[in-house]
Amino acid sequence: MAQTSYSLENLPHVAGARVAIVMSKWYGEYNRSMADTCVEVLRAAGCEKPAIHVLPGCLEIPLAIRRLLKRDPALEAVIAFGIILKGDTYHFDMVKDLSMSGLEKVMFEFDTPIINEILPVTRIEDAASRAGNDDKNKGIEAGLAAVEIIDWRRRNPLT
Repeated sequence: MAQTSYSLENLPHVAGARVAIVMSKWYGEYNRSMADTCVEVLRAAGCEKPAIHVLPGCLEIPLAIRRLLKRDPALEAVIAFGIILKGDTYHFDMVKDLSMSGLEKVMFEFDTPIINEILPVTRIEDAASRAGNDDKNKGIEAGLAAVEIIDWRRRNPLT
């Protein structure tokens, strides 16, 4: 898996933006590292401090996001963190596919960006390398994506 370094230069300012973070409890140390790094990026861009919701697993993430968006339509983006580790059965494929399709459905139903950092990996080392304390942490990418799409949407309103 290729890894990319991310820079916070030219970070748009999105004052008061409201974002939620959801994450799976499975492989929580990696998800927490990505979420904490993401919060730093969001705060640097002027977002409100996001609530972080810890869920049983990746399959529950789309349902939880749907509930959050129904309850709080002022959310400007939701960020999902999870690790799906391939084992010896087809369970990996089912969880991966259902999680991804669920995110797509919710995003379009609510017209709200969902930044997907649910990582399907074949080795736990791949997850660890994307949650490290460096410029390749996927939390940076997720925060940047959220800030950039919020900025774009604010500049391109529907009405």
